[in-house]
Amino acid sequence: MMKAIAVIAIVLAVGLAAVFGFALTKPDTFRVERSLAVKAPAAAIYPLVADFHRWTAWSPYETRDPAMKRSFGGTAAGKGATYAWDGNNNVGAGHMEILEANGPTKLRIKLDFERPFEGHNTAEFTFVPQGDATLVTWAMYGPAPFLSKLMQVFINMDSMIGNDFEAGLAGLKKLTETQ
Repeated sequence: MMKAIAVIAIVLAVGLAAVFGFALTKPDTFRVERSLAVKAPAAAIYPLVADFHRWTAWSPYETRDPAMKRSFGGTAAGKGATYAWDGNNNVGAGHMEILEANGPTKLRIKLDFERPFEGHNTAEFTFVPQGDATLVTWAMYGPAPFLSKLMQVFINMDSMIGNDFEAGLAGLKKLTETQ
């Protein structure tokens, strides 16, 4: 009996060491990015992103917790605007601040997550005219601490976050193309 327990313990230890070792091979930074062509001028799309009050109309994160608490601060829109949220396990808690607002071409946001996991990232939106459309790109990037690398062993972060970005971009498209 003790021999079987020892074998199981050794197998578990080797398995954990393999998972931790594999996690250490993951990159120290991450980047998730999605783009979508929207048949509208950048000047029509940009204000929906540069004003956190308007995110409820298109952001996929806004509908995941109907009771989510939101607070806004700083400027009304653009550089200096802030937004904080505190919600259920589907949205967690955190805050954002617009650091750069070069309308209607680029918006850079400091994005800090407090829970379910702490994270300090940058979100970026770019708007590139393409004939009668605008190529809108939503990206998020930042450091990948060990816990993030460990999660990446089991979860494809690019797909998980990328799917949300695709939904948000589709929301922006629907909102601006129907105006």
